[in-house]
Amino acid sequence: MIRRALAAVVVLAVSGTLLALVWPQVFGLERTSPLAQAVSLRGAAALVAVVAAVLGTLLALLVRSGRRFFAVLSALLLAFAGVQVAVLAGRGLAGSSFETPSAATLTVLSWNTLGDAPGAERIAQLVIEAQAEVVALPETTRATAEDVAARARAAGLPLVAYTVAYDEVSKARSTSLLISSALGSYVVGAGASNTSVLPSIVAVPTGGGPLIISAHAVAPTPSNAADWRSDLAWLAAQCQGPDVVMAGDFNATVDHFTGLEGPAPDAAATRTDLGQCRDAGRLGSGGAVGTWPTWLPPFLGTPIDHVLATPPGG
Repeated sequence: MIRRALAAVVVLAVSGTLLALVWPQVFGLERTSPLAQAVSLRGAAALVAVVAAVLGTLLALLVRSGRRFFAVLSALLLAFAGVQVAVLAGRGLAGSSFETPSAATLTVLSWNTLGDAPGAERIAQLVIEAQAEVVALPETTRATAEDVAARARAAGLPLVAYTVAYDEVSKARSTSLLISSALGSYVVGAGASNTSVLPSIVAVPTGGGPLIISAHAVAPTPSNAADWRSDLAWLAAQCQGPDVVMAGDFNATVDHFTGLEGPAPDAAATRTDLGQCRDAGRLGSGGAVGTWPTWLPPFLGTPIDHVLATPPGG
């Protein structure tokens, strides 16, 4: 009798834990460690759960006295994995549903270069291949950004480089942004506020172009968790009104954006993701494609790099 009671308690505890891991939003814990980190890796969590379910099934077959217990745990783990896969499938794993390019299309590229690691030539090669008009480059220094812009201009892309750096000691504390001169001229200032540990750039148009933001929120490590939450709130506050384009390394998935959505900016926007911005990856059926770490298959990585935008103004 005692063993059955203990088994029931364990099953309930596992059920609650799996619910918190698959949807921490139920408890308002999507930006609280360790659930914030765990929910970032839905694909990896599903894989681990399937492996654990297989092991549980083997134990159910081999251990007569605990057969029902291990069978129930295996069923819970399989259900957990199924929900994770369903969430990922709903957000999109293909990234092939973007609209056919038109005269109104704006091509945006985002790449955290980890302190200029790929080098200006490789970055410029990707920019030119993509024919990007806006390029967000977290952890990219002024010298590299200007070199990339010069290479792009030589290839026929009229890009202008902007950089904000908190210091010149760590390359990670620089963020750069390339904008096509075809979009008009821009002014970048220090601003009254910014993301806390790593800089973001707010480029304000002096003509008719969109407001463009190169974003870099700090990673949610234990020592930076509070700064990470404030960074996301600050970025949400910038994503307001029409004609806003925000791209970069958010160190956050759309799960972490929960509660930071704003009112839909128009009748066509049935939902928003961060502030009044909508996630281009989700809209293009690629919102679940992992962007970090790059050595993992996209299904197992975490989609923490985003391109967000609000609808154009009337």
